[in-house]
Amino acid sequence: MRWKEIPNVTWNEPEQIVEGCINAQLKILTGYRGYGKTDKWKLREALKPGHVAISLTGEPTVYPQLGELIRLFHKRGFTTFLVSNGTIPEALTELSQEPTQLYISLCAYDEQSFLETCRPQSAKAWGKLNETLSLLPSFRCPTVTRLTLARNLNMKHPELYARIIEEANPTYIEPKAYMHVGFSRLRLSYDHTPSYKEIQVFAGDLAKDAGYNVLDEAPESRVVLLSRLEKAIRLT
Repeated sequence: MRWKEIPNVTWNEPEQIVEGCINAQLKILTGYRGYGKTDKWKLREALKPGHVAISLTGEPTVYPQLGELIRLFHKRGFTTFLVSNGTIPEALTELSQEPTQLYISLCAYDEQSFLETCRPQSAKAWGKLNETLSLLPSFRCPTVTRLTLARNLNMKHPELYARIIEEANPTYIEPKAYMHVGFSRLRLSYDHTPSYKEIQVFAGDLAKDAGYNVLDEAPESRVVLLSRLEKAIRLT
């Protein structure tokens, strides 16, 4: 694959993004108002969103006004979860406003497994990711290393993951199963999706190697939450 920067990029202002997100949420809920089987309590809750996940579509740290975007969401009373692949550490060091919680994706236990799993566009991506992980102790907000694990690909060597995580010392570690959805289906099969039991076993081994405890788990999402805390921090 080849990538060429689009010349003369025009970025949306943070205010536009905040308003656009809220309006889009209200728009997709329109049809539920007149549907007789709609859970009224859930509808009222959905009409007043209070949480923003800054993730999923591309790498959010590319956006030059990310700190201001987070600040404006907080001003509106939202909590913010920022999810990054960690390849632009300088963007995180320059954040003018921290998110409510920061997630860094860690999908490999060494450079070779990183190249096979993530297929980065930049030859420096593995080094950049490790630089980002080294920054996590400097954040005041809770931090998370999220491991998306695929059977027969990167769900190996918990002791090597533990060694990488040691320097980051995140508040939480979140091992979760790869799900066979989206564009990943073009190169991975359903057989790459681990069972919840497999995730439990891997998480237990990782917890032991990293010195963390199993804090919580969600079988329906095939995810386990590890932490040195006795209970999760309640975010408001």
